[in-house]
Amino acid sequence: MKHKVSVTVNGHHREDEVEPRLLLVHYLRDVAGLTGTHVGCDTSQCGACTVHVDGKAVKSCTLFAVQLEGHDVKTIEGMAAADGTLHPIQQAFWDEHGLQCGYCTPGFIMAAAYLLEQNPSPSDDEIRKGLEGNLCRCTGYVNIVKAVAAAAKTMNGTAPAPAPSASPVAGA
Repeated sequence: MKHKVSVTVNGHHREDEVEPRLLLVHYLRDVAGLTGTHVGCDTSQCGACTVHVDGKAVKSCTLFAVQLEGHDVKTIEGMAAADGTLHPIQQAFWDEHGLQCGYCTPGFIMAAAYLLEQNPSPSDDEIRKGLEGNLCRCTGYVNIVKAVAAAAKTMNGTAPAPAPSASPVAGA
């Protein structure tokens, strides 16, 4: 027997009929069509499925979709601006090479967003502690920590202005 669930996802109200045992991660991917949230382990160990529920970072493989009745969910697709401009954390992951294969990246970005809401100017150790529930099988985490630190500086206005790019000299 299916159950009706009414939830807001990335600012859009949805009403769907779902099986009571459907996990939130599968609801987001298979029902809502938001495939940026990844299934990495199905045991809540890797963090690839991290999303925000009512502003808090959660692993979406640990909740049933029906538990989200009346709640607000934000996924990686909800991070960028409406015009497609990347969120500062997304941009920092790009700029600081905070990803390799990219499979874990959406979960890291969502965890980092929650961390930076709680602590806008974290130390490297605080970043590592804040991201400890997310695993990456490709990197040594150095660039992930650099990306979160860079995003923090951008978001709190302490990042240095970008250097002007060199313009080619005519006739050289």
